[in-house]
Amino acid sequence: MRDMHIRPKRVYDKPEASDGCRILVDRLWPRGVSKQEANLSLWLKDIAPSTGLRKWFGHSTIRRQEFRLRYLGELEGKQEELDLIGAVLKKEQHITLVYTTRDTTHNQAVVLREYLESRY
Repeated sequence: MRDMHIRPKRVYDKPEASDGCRILVDRLWPRGVSKQEANLSLWLKDIAPSTGLRKWFGHSTIRRQEFRLRYLGELEGKQEELDLIGAVLKKEQHITLVYTTRDTTHNQAVVLREYLESRY
């Protein structure tokens, strides 16, 4: 596949033209953000971690690595959503995986980017 750029970004950060296709990868809509403010191209609820995994993780520092492994396992069963992102990657040079959590280095968007970059 051609040169692509996938980056995670908080939904609370201002959208930029360089974001390209903005895909919300959270199961829940972000608090206090309108659809217009979010400026999303897609909302893929089902690519997000399961409710059980999200609650178990709770952004605990000691569970980060296990969360990553469990979420990567869940992604194996999300072929429809992954195919949709793959189709976007074929058309767009830049995509932004939008998330809500405060932790910018340990979240589902970071893990999903890793997964996508290893397969596309």
